[in-house]
Amino acid sequence: MFRFAQIVSLVACASLTAAHTVIVYPGWRGNNIHTNGTVSETDASIKPGSIGINYEGNGSYGFPYGMQWMYPCGGMPMSQNRTKWPLSGGAVSLQPGWFPGHSLAQIYVNMGFGNEPLNYSHVMVPAFSITGPSNVQYNGTFCLPQVPLPANYTPKVGDNATIQVIELAQHGASLYNCADITFAEDGDPEIPNVNNTNCFNSTDAGQEIGFQMVYTTTASPAPLSVEFNPYLSLLAPLMLVAASSLTWL
Repeated sequence: MFRFAQIVSLVACASLTAAHTVIVYPGWRGNNIHTNGTVSETDASIKPGSIGINYEGNGSYGFPYGMQWMYPCGGMPMSQNRTKWPLSGGAVSLQPGWFPGHSLAQIYVNMGFGNEPLNYSHVMVPAFSITGPSNVQYNGTFCLPQVPLPANYTPKVGDNATIQVIELAQHGASLYNCADITFAEDGDPEIPNVNNTNCFNSTDAGQEIGFQMVYTTTASPAPLSVEFNPYLSLLAPLMLVAASSLTWL
């Protein structure tokens, strides 16, 4: 069984433009860290009743709350230029703290099969929790250097898939990002190298990221069981008789 401790390794890389969540490796679908609208009573670009995405009628969309809120891949279409990724699994590197409120978060890494997956529920690693150095923006990075494939899935060379990374922030918001991949033989020279520029420890002050496992527990205790004791039931009336006798002395 693949151990959680074997896949967790802290890493860092150079700062990027302020954003939400950034996939460093493999190459993500595209830059979806911006918004193209703001929520304002005086902003005419926000349609009444907007639920986070607006169709403009000319083939374009507006994301007043930000693209990364959009399931399944943060509002981004499928990549035209996929990244080759090993058949045996490979690295996934992420910058989780480019937005306030991410000092605590849960991370999910899933996979969707095929050219344009309709199902991203195939779990690659157990959900885990991160603790960041601050509740404001920070540019620390972590890397899972050897993420396994989902259980009971055996791809072939040339098969396409999508890696989905979800960050569930402490305030409940879910941020979605995807990396579109094509499976290749381990050691294929076209697989981008994993090295200390895209998968290395985040050790600078204010960039440290810690990990916590996610588990469930029963909050309430088991119900109490009451067992009838016949000897105590006989003792009670005898004590009452004795007490009654004492009052007449």
